[in-house]
Amino acid sequence: MIYQMVLILSGILLHITGEAGTEKINIGVKSGSAGIIPCHYDKIHEENHKYWCKGSAWISCEILTYANKTGKYSLTDYPNQNIFTVQWENLQTSDSGYYWCAVEIGDYNVLDAGYYLYLTVQSVPDVSVVSSSVSGHEGGDISVQCLYSSGYKDKPKQWCRFKDKGCYTVGKTDTSQNSSVQIRENDGRRSFTVLMTGLRLNDSGWYFCTVGDLQVPVQLTITKPKREFITIPAATPSDSETDIEETNLSLTVNSEIHSKDEQNKSDVILVLVTTLTLLMLVIIVAIVWRLKKKPERGQIREKEHFNSTRNASSASVDDCSVIYSSVITFHKAPSSSLNSEAEVIYSAVKQISKASE
Repeated sequence: MIYQMVLILSGILLHITGEAGTEKINIGVKSGSAGIIPCHYDKIHEENHKYWCKGSAWISCEILTYANKTGKYSLTDYPNQNIFTVQWENLQTSDSGYYWCAVEIGDYNVLDAGYYLYLTVQSVPDVSVVSSSVSGHEGGDISVQCLYSSGYKDKPKQWCRFKDKGCYTVGKTDTSQNSSVQIRENDGRRSFTVLMTGLRLNDSGWYFCTVGDLQVPVQLTITKPKREFITIPAATPSDSETDIEETNLSLTVNSEIHSKDEQNKSDVILVLVTTLTLLMLVIIVAIVWRLKKKPERGQIREKEHFNSTRNASSASVDDCSVIYSSVITFHKAPSSSLNSEAEVIYSAVKQISKASE
């Protein structure tokens, strides 16, 4: 019994606290379409469970989903931003009502942290935006177009930052964050345009396009520009951050130039090596060819020499002289008895040339 009374008392206190401490948030939602809204919490609750609860009173609030659990709604926690988002795919007009962005603090004796808001689901919303997610580059600009029905024509129009509740009205320019915010009415088109220029990285976050008592969330994401789109303003002695960016850009450019020079040198060396290799191949082929032809020429010359020698031999034989020999026998008187029977034979040789014949 005491437990139930504590729960009832806790719910009443939280409901009263939510009404008194939080400005009423009335989110316009188009039926049948996907949607997403942010829920903010204190940094000390980063590790606590977050949940999405439906009901006008805390005691009768129905918990629809916790973080990291799926259902009709899905929650995603961003501890570094102290925000969790609630996303849905298909809401109907019957889903209009009070909802709670809540964080568990402890057991039933401790009040949970949270605040409530109202979802207005309409087939044709009184307030809407062309795009609920917009992105831009640091130093650039973005524009958001907010639409409203004829019944909200005379209602005040604002562009509000969700985190700090800072709002900008039509025609107002603000440079407190080094970015300019301008809101311009589009006469006759039931819309107004929000233009943000000179964007900074800390401009990222959630904003509300507000008309009267209706708000539509818009997520803005700012990123660093790509290298080729970097434009560095003129540096001054007090622009330390600009000096750092300029130095980094200079180092990057020098590195790219050095890389290109190295690449060009590598290409030249490759061409030279290829040319020398081809030249060596040509020389080797020429040498091999010459060596192959040399034996053939030697054989021809040897053959020619043999034929020449043979012809010369034939000519020598044909041109040689004919030798005639005549033999004359002389008889000598015997001088003694020992050689009485011997005869002496004398021979005369006469060479007669063939040509003389």
